[in-house]
Amino acid sequence: MPAVTRADVDRLAPRVAEHVRRTPVLDLAGGELGPTGTTATCRILAKLDLLQPTGSFKVRGATALLTDPQLQGALRDAGVIAASGGNFGLAVAWAARRLGLRATIVVPSSSPRAKLDPIVELGAELVVVDGVYADAAAHAEQLQTTAGAVPAHPYDQAQVVAGQGTCVRDLAAQVGRLDTVLVACGGGGLLAGTIAAVDDDVAVVAVETEGTPTLRAALAAGAPVDVEVAGIAASSLGARRIGAHAWAARSRVAASLTVTDAEVADAQVRLWQVARLIAEPGGAAALAALLSGRYVPAAGERVGVILCGANTDPGSVLSAAAPAPPPAR
Repeated sequence: MPAVTRADVDRLAPRVAEHVRRTPVLDLAGGELGPTGTTATCRILAKLDLLQPTGSFKVRGATALLTDPQLQGALRDAGVIAASGGNFGLAVAWAARRLGLRATIVVPSSSPRAKLDPIVELGAELVVVDGVYADAAAHAEQLQTTAGAVPAHPYDQAQVVAGQGTCVRDLAAQVGRLDTVLVACGGGGLLAGTIAAVDDDVAVVAVETEGTPTLRAALAAGAPVDVEVAGIAASSLGARRIGAHAWAARSRVAASLTVTDAEVADAQVRLWQVARLIAEPGGAAALAALLSGRYVPAAGERVGVILCGANTDPGSVLSAAAPAPPPAR
């Protein structure tokens, strides 16, 4: 399998930029995010790709794939089919509607309604199957074989990975030098795309939750292995195993970190309190590594953090952020 390269990301960037937003960067001194000693002296440069049209970075990879000149005939004839926990399916549905293509999205029954209703509203055919992402992927493969539609993979397809890499490419163009980039990892498409897009001297740190440890399990086993998917971020980071593109790029991963569900929820609350931004759990996972002290930056370090998704019930964050009522007298 050929590795996705910097040249691939650069080649796709103009196509992607024609359709997606150039999202802003939130520039924070570490101390702004609350009482933690680990971030007080670093500079946090948070790429707000949760502000993309579908609420996640995945519109980048979907657009990169669906604008591929070599696929246009097949796309016009048979459309596109994708399996997703929600965010990628929504991205494919959005890109397909924008480009006038038919889309079928297969999702697991564990996906939240906040991610599914918009897929239908965008005109895609929605197929719900019992289980988690891996079950949806197996069903999508069966449908694709029958219908002949172009398959779209959320994290392990070269065009998609290169498209995701345009996120950190944009970040570097906006802020200049980066020492480190923290990236949430599920199947590893954003991780692999980030590695392809940054200079060799930029440290790339993968962040997973305890319930979605695909990279950690693969590193421990010496090869990709299946994991049980659970926890707060399962709908966005819930791949059953690390993708081949991310695994092939593992030598460029400076650190593989794991955060707890409680640490992710705390990051969601702090982001709301400081910046009035709602992030879904997977979208806040990279930030959680900083705020929890799982990643300890050096003094003056310029840390890029990709806030990659916002598709969650806002009430789940707002209720956690609400002050406790005063004690009864």
